[in-house]
Amino acid sequence: MQTLNIRSGQREELIAITGELRGLVREQGWQSGALFVYCPHSTAALTINENADPDVARDMRFFMNRLVPRLPEFRHAEGNSDAHIKTSLFGPHCLLPVEDGEIRLGTWQGVYFCEWDGPRKRSLWVQFLPGI
Repeated sequence: MQTLNIRSGQREELIAITGELRGLVREQGWQSGALFVYCPHSTAALTINENADPDVARDMRFFMNRLVPRLPEFRHAEGNSDAHIKTSLFGPHCLLPVEDGEIRLGTWQGVYFCEWDGPRKRSLWVQFLPGI
């Protein structure tokens, strides 16, 4: 298993990590199988979405804040209940196909690390699952 370290700079931020994941696949020489990426944090998540237009990530943050605003009625002592809820809606992992040493994504797709309670230092765990 490999660890990918990320530093977020804002409370809420979608950080494109496709390039880092592709670099890791090449560096490790992984050829065919799947890449399992897991986020071991309860206030951060992963998603796959359009990576060509930065307004998509902005719109996703905007919508999530409308869907799950920071409310004074939340009782969690740390004051970040909205981040926990957003993380649960997105999820902690993604599975990416790898073929001929390359991550296979759709033309416009990219992998995002979703920070909901930053800025922070974060880690992702990356495991290659070889094909049979």
